[in-house]
Amino acid sequence: MHEEKHFESSDIVKDIVIGMADGLTVPFALAAGLSGVAVSNGIIITAGIAEIIAGSIAMGLGGYLAGKTERDHYFSELQREYEEVEHLPEREKAEIREIMAGYGISTKTQELVTEELSQNKDKWVDFMMKFELGLEEPKKVRASQSARNIALSYIAGGLIPLSAYFVTHDPYSGLMISCTITLLALLIFGYYKSKVTGQPALRGSLTTAGIGAIAAFAAYIIARQFQ
Repeated sequence: MHEEKHFESSDIVKDIVIGMADGLTVPFALAAGLSGVAVSNGIIITAGIAEIIAGSIAMGLGGYLAGKTERDHYFSELQREYEEVEHLPEREKAEIREIMAGYGISTKTQELVTEELSQNKDKWVDFMMKFELGLEEPKKVRASQSARNIALSYIAGGLIPLSAYFVTHDPYSGLMISCTITLLALLIFGYYKSKVTGQPALRGSLTTAGIGAIAAFAAYIIARQFQ
């Protein structure tokens, strides 16, 4: 028996990817840059924690505003569709037929479906929202959930590179351990992110780790130049 497998990216997976990707990379680059100027581990930890807190708040607020904007946009378009169905019914019916024609549906069936849909304004508008505009109603709690998921993921990701400085006594040792565990985390994160999105896992893993390594190396070199 044939079984179709499709990945439907859930909201929480999207949020974790956004938060974790930045959480692993930005504090890693910051800690690497500070290590380049040979400051103490205490300063790196303090700066790192401050960045993680600020970054998680900023990312969380960004997720909240994005979710709120998405919901506002949906209801703005919904209201517009109701107005068009009310005042421009023939044009909206023509759009229904045009949509179905794109799927190769016969003219006769187009007319039947159009007349059936036009008997119920709610279903008519719902059809137009989904098939004309490609919009689904966002969940009411999407904005707040997105803010929480992204912020927590950012914190979790940021603590990985910073943790090395808690268990070492000098910036160089901390940097070596931080590079090791963070690049490993980026490889694992990139691998599973690519797996769930149906992309080549090995390439995704190496690309994610490579971006983090480049960012950290650049921060380290620049800091050394201004030392």
